[in-house]
Amino acid sequence: MKHHSTIAVKAFFDEATFTVSYVVTDSSSKDCAVIDSVLDYDHAAGKTHSESADAMIAYIKTEQLNLKWLLETHVHADHLSAAPYIQKALGGQMVIGDQITQVQATFAKILNAEPEFQRDGSQFDLLVNEQTILPLGEQQIRILHTPGHTPACVTYVIDDAAFVGDTLFMPDYGTARCDFPGGNANTLYRSIQKIFALPNETRLFMCHDYKAPNRDVYAWETTVAEQKAHNQHIHTGISEEAFCEMRNKKDATLNMPKLIWPSVQINMRAGHLPPKESNGIRYVKTPLNLE
Repeated sequence: MKHHSTIAVKAFFDEATFTVSYVVTDSSSKDCAVIDSVLDYDHAAGKTHSESADAMIAYIKTEQLNLKWLLETHVHADHLSAAPYIQKALGGQMVIGDQITQVQATFAKILNAEPEFQRDGSQFDLLVNEQTILPLGEQQIRILHTPGHTPACVTYVIDDAAFVGDTLFMPDYGTARCDFPGGNANTLYRSIQKIFALPNETRLFMCHDYKAPNRDVYAWETTVAEQKAHNQHIHTGISEEAFCEMRNKKDATLNMPKLIWPSVQINMRAGHLPPKESNGIRYVKTPLNLE
């Protein structure tokens, strides 16, 4: 018997960063969660804008939803989180995996963060792990710890849907890179097996899509069955060793994301901007010639 989903998933695609954000609503209570929101950022001008976040806020208001959670799948390296901006407008609690502390420790060191910068995840309202269950109306949000891309990556499972962050892309595009600090291809392989252990009909929602070669439309929803059968990097039958060899080789050819330094600096602070300096201006740092 086909499962009748009791959640509504509304996707918001930001073409500038190829990011998909979601509003997930429990239909019976109108309680909702925002997943991986985007704060628009013009790097050359050093200016943030809120059009993407405003579209999500407008949707939540129009549908008369109650925002309970602002969920981050990980500390993103390619866009800024709009969680504090949306929280200010609509309330809700900011959530991330409890291994955020590892990411904060790593990047605070690389970026020589100010002494006041807390490395305990306290910038977020709630740190979660696989024991955590968050209520969403009559539904529950379960957490899978799915590191490999970063140590703090989590997948949020809500009813028949899973929001996988940067673990998997669409089957014709493959899997996430593992060459950021704390990333590991073996770990990612094992994390993806956790996702593949979900029921075959589970809907999987991607955090990004870049249009695979020979595909001229963006896509971000697939299923466990489709990924297991067709993911070009990690379909059923691919060994951990073969996957890691492919992934590490591929990662060695990739450029850093354009917005990695602003993104990491701001997202490790739960989307809050760095503190003002003595002249009243905020800055993002870029390490030079980092070994």
